[in-house]
Amino acid sequence: MERPSVIVGIHGLANKPPVDEKTRWWRDAIAEGLARNEGVDGVAFTFAFVYWADLRYETPLASDDLAEPYRPQATSDPLPAEEDAPRLTGQDVLATLYAGIDRIEALTGVTLVDDVILEHRFDDLWHYHGERAFAAEVRTRLSERLAAFRDHRILLVAHSMGSVIAYDVLRQLERDAPDLRVDHLITVGSPLGLAKVKMKIASEFGATRVPNNLKHWTNLADGNDIATVTGTLAEDYAPSDTGVAIADHRVVNDYRRPTGEANHHKSYGYLRTPEFSRIASGFLETGAVGRRR
Repeated sequence: MERPSVIVGIHGLANKPPVDEKTRWWRDAIAEGLARNEGVDGVAFTFAFVYWADLRYETPLASDDLAEPYRPQATSDPLPAEEDAPRLTGQDVLATLYAGIDRIEALTGVTLVDDVILEHRFDDLWHYHGERAFAAEVRTRLSERLAAFRDHRILLVAHSMGSVIAYDVLRQLERDAPDLRVDHLITVGSPLGLAKVKMKIASEFGATRVPNNLKHWTNLADGNDIATVTGTLAEDYAPSDTGVAIADHRVVNDYRRPTGEANHHKSYGYLRTPEFSRIASGFLETGAVGRRR
């Protein structure tokens, strides 16, 4: 008998709306992408969300005051795909510059540039690396959720700092629960290419490589997303022992705030990209569980 499928999501840095609302918005963004990009309406899928903002923030963001809520795309036009992504952005120039900085930081062990980036732009990640108790609690939430679905086919979706947490948990599970497998990891807006992050991984787990409990790893990055300043991840993470390598894709994150201002890092925009929808549709076998237009 084929195992049931589940999509497990984990959010990124900063405070969030209440868990129920954040969970619903992630699910809605995924469903919107499936309908728009794959022509699948009313798709039914099991979705589990790993929420950890409450471990850092006493009170969730009030729904009425949110600057960046989830809203479906206003138009019915097709969402921009990888082939629509600009070939050269200001971010690409920064990535080229950062590549040289990355090599220097890796050789010297001095990460002044990364320290500034993490402390002032990725404050939660800074604390994750510095506060062991906090890191342990966050990791436990994800590892327990994955263990609860160990008899399922798992599509793990990790946004921003959530991708660092997901990577660390997968490497832990290699050791602690080697029979637990994740069918596909999708990282979106990931800072896993930062030298400081890679050095932390190397100090705890050894070589930076694809975890051996993964069957597939796809990395989606918008060229204007500051978190992906390092560019692709495949050059930074060697294939797993079984030859699984990272598939990098340049995508278009179309999210805009209610004011009209773009945020190329926002999770909802990534979750409705055609590239994400294609993977989710194939994983869920939506021809059997949804209605194609």
